[in-house]
Amino acid sequence: MPVAARLALAGLITVVALAVALWPRDNDDTATSGDHPANSLASSSVEARTAAGLANCPTPAADTVGRGPLAGLALTCLSDGKPVDLAAALAGKPALLNLWAYWCGPCAKELPDVQEYARRAGNAITVLTVHSDPDEARALALLTDLKVTLPGVLDPRTKVRTAVGAPAVLPVSVLLRADGSVAEVVVRAFNGVDDIADTVANNLGVAA
Repeated sequence: MPVAARLALAGLITVVALAVALWPRDNDDTATSGDHPANSLASSSVEARTAAGLANCPTPAADTVGRGPLAGLALTCLSDGKPVDLAAALAGKPALLNLWAYWCGPCAKELPDVQEYARRAGNAITVLTVHSDPDEARALALLTDLKVTLPGVLDPRTKVRTAVGAPAVLPVSVLLRADGSVAEVVVRAFNGVDDIADTVANNLGVAA
């Protein structure tokens, strides 16, 4: 084939290739790569929260000002995805914050005991779980499997742990007085419901 013909053929192939590469895609392709993943993620979050059936997070009374090391700290409530002013929401009543993560075996073992303790203690104390990891989906999945429906918040940057000066281990339980001050940081797993009740009673004077 003459050189001129070969060059012409090569040029034609290049033009066709460019035309195919630049040809507009239809709307279905665009939706698949863009809209659907975001919509699916939003739906999954709602469905996961509904399946978990968690109790609502505590809410602050009107004009309540949070005090103590958690003052000014806002976290996301696991039950509805809304922000919670932690210190303000916990003000006025002793509280037990149980710091955990979906990958922590001892945490999964003690969470049902924490829930049973909360049932026994009733309104005398606020019991709140704090998922100290960014993965909300796995947190909700584990709580669903464990049938733990305690109110909880998502703490992806471990702000609670930092605020109370706890070490980088899990589980950790923080016992707060009604004024927001820290009575005790328990750096171990609880050994059953009675252990939780005794620890709380010794540090906060709450019987259960």
